[in-house]
Amino acid sequence: MNVADFLIIMGAVVLAIVFIILVAFLVYMVLFDRNQKSHSILRNYPLLGRVRYFFEKIGPEMRQYWFNSDTEGRPFSREDYEHIVKSAKYSRDVVGFGSKRDFEEEGFFIRNDMFPKLTEELKMDKEAKALTQRYILLKDPLFMQREEKREDNEALAYLLHDEDAVVIGPTTEQPFIVKGLIGMSAMSYGSLGDRAITALSEGLALAKGSWMNTGEGGLSPYHLKGGVDIIMQIGPGLFGIRDKQGNVDWEELKRKSEIPQIRAFEIKLAQGAKARGGHIDAEKVTPEIAAIRKVEPYKSIDSPNRFRDFSDVPAICEFMEKIRNQTGKPVGMKIVVGSNDSVEELAKYMKETGKGPDFITVDGGEGGTGASYQELIDSVGLPIKSALPILVATLQKYGVRERVKIIASGKLFTPDRIAIALAMGADLVNIARGFMITVGCIQTLKCQSNICPVGVATTDPDLQKALVIDEKKYRTANYLITLRRGLFRLSAAAGIDSPIHFEPKHVMHKDDKGVVTSLEDIFHEVERQIGTDQSVKKKDEAPYQQQPSIETGLI
Repeated sequence: MNVADFLIIMGAVVLAIVFIILVAFLVYMVLFDRNQKSHSILRNYPLLGRVRYFFEKIGPEMRQYWFNSDTEGRPFSREDYEHIVKSAKYSRDVVGFGSKRDFEEEGFFIRNDMFPKLTEELKMDKEAKALTQRYILLKDPLFMQREEKREDNEALAYLLHDEDAVVIGPTTEQPFIVKGLIGMSAMSYGSLGDRAITALSEGLALAKGSWMNTGEGGLSPYHLKGGVDIIMQIGPGLFGIRDKQGNVDWEELKRKSEIPQIRAFEIKLAQGAKARGGHIDAEKVTPEIAAIRKVEPYKSIDSPNRFRDFSDVPAICEFMEKIRNQTGKPVGMKIVVGSNDSVEELAKYMKETGKGPDFITVDGGEGGTGASYQELIDSVGLPIKSALPILVATLQKYGVRERVKIIASGKLFTPDRIAIALAMGADLVNIARGFMITVGCIQTLKCQSNICPVGVATTDPDLQKALVIDEKKYRTANYLITLRRGLFRLSAAAGIDSPIHFEPKHVMHKDDKGVVTSLEDIFHEVERQIGTDQSVKKKDEAPYQQQPSIETGLI
């Protein structure tokens, strides 16, 4: 027997063995499927049912990349996602041919001026620049990876002029002065991995004039990495400032406040996507996370859905007052508006006592979360475009609007969405998921599982290797700068020299019949519903007219 015949025989034997093993495996699977009791379809259609479950498993990916149109898909459409990615990666925000928006649907539109502002007429900080890196696309072939090069990019940071800077807590010992209208919403270390938090911190610092919120998980060293300004959030679990009994450790709070980067504190009462407490499984509570949160390692953590010691407005305001006195820094609160009278008690208490928050973060029901329940995500809490007018009108009703800054959040990830929120009364805007996309998020919707495949919403060290900090930080900076640039572009179109001047008169609403209504008229209807009394408002404004303002030399 020659070598060729031997190889043929051996090949035939191997194929026969493989065939026998395959047949035996299929027979085993058929018998197994017919006798298992969990899946009805597998009992009647073994093997074929497994094909069905396979396609069901990859359904979300198939819809995302193949079957959904560019404007479909939730929470973010393909068009929304690509807009963020291209702004972050290429520092470009132009599109070709025309809009993909359905102009037959109802929606808000920014009112353009017949004589827009020229670029040189815009009032901004024309000295501050940001040095980042961006990609230049060289080739984009069909069957090969696109060719790109990365280059340094120095551009205007598009910050507010010094005279227009937003001052949070002007009467506190250490006011927080903001020259960029957009910051990062609350995202805790533990919910995001250390690489994601670090990349965001360094990227926001590169863009200048911004801030990041720690989330209720406490201040981590990764939040501090970039040197960006910090708003430290305090949730019902008091993570990061609690003693062993779970009470406030005032000395620890004082130590935290002495960190120069911490510019303000935020008391979290609710979040748009989950008006509830949180839970972390024991295996996720590593020694590092335990040390940051001031809890015991490898023991599950439950955060209540409200502060145990505060069940009314006077109590929470007294708590904020004590923090402000202890730290000398501004103190705000994060809320979700649920109805026309949601903030009535707060505004009334502010008027009667002179106490209350320095800022209010209002989170819309369309906001994101690491994990929550369907019934809370979909049906609890008003969306931001309904919540903002209610909050603003109620504060105006009691004459306390000028005492508090409003930060809006809830899918405000493009310049036009931000401009409309500013016109509705917001002073500043928070973004979370938009920034997550800049550091690699691809919307696999696995944030709650700790198996994020791109290393963003996970603390798994192996999965985090996918995230390269020195590359993603520039994407974060580029995205933020293009948002600011877009805001000034919209300001020019509206005939105003700065986005801080957006008002209800600059926005129109078109219904599905084509009828146009001014946002001013919508505000009047909201004021009517909540019972705004102009005489009460004017009378109550008097005691607070002497409060320091920007013009008093704070900047």
